[in-house]
Amino acid sequence: MNDSEIHEFLLRHIQSIRENDLEAYHATTSEELTLYEWWVTPHRIDGLPFHDFMMTENERRGSVFGTETTGDDKTKTNTRFDLANLHIQRYGNTAIASYTLLTSSGLADGVKVASHNESRVIVNIDGDWKVVHVHKSPSWLSAHMPTTEV
Repeated sequence: MNDSEIHEFLLRHIQSIRENDLEAYHATTSEELTLYEWWVTPHRIDGLPFHDFMMTENERRGSVFGTETTGDDKTKTNTRFDLANLHIQRYGNTAIASYTLLTSSGLADGVKVASHNESRVIVNIDGDWKVVHVHKSPSWLSAHMPTTEV
């Protein structure tokens, strides 16, 4: 798979999460997935059940991951995502994609853009490319050490 094919694979994978498409998500993700999602917990999350639950609940509520609702009627907003500064590194049957994920939402008071940094490790397993690890971090300056003692 060349870099443009890795890019297309990555877009399909992220879109499967945004669309709550469990079948497509499972087709692009290893069952042994590990991930760090800094806004959820400071600890590693293992396996598919975390996103399975999140996507199932989003589907039940009629929402899409990364979107907001407006007003009392919970109308879905228009959204899009972009991979800013995408860099793909290849090492045999492994690819590492790093980028800043920009999620734009059209709200009543204008467009809101949220961002964070991501790295996704993609490995060819038995002829199929799968995301095996995801690491997310803030895309703004944050303190190196906590500001309060634990």
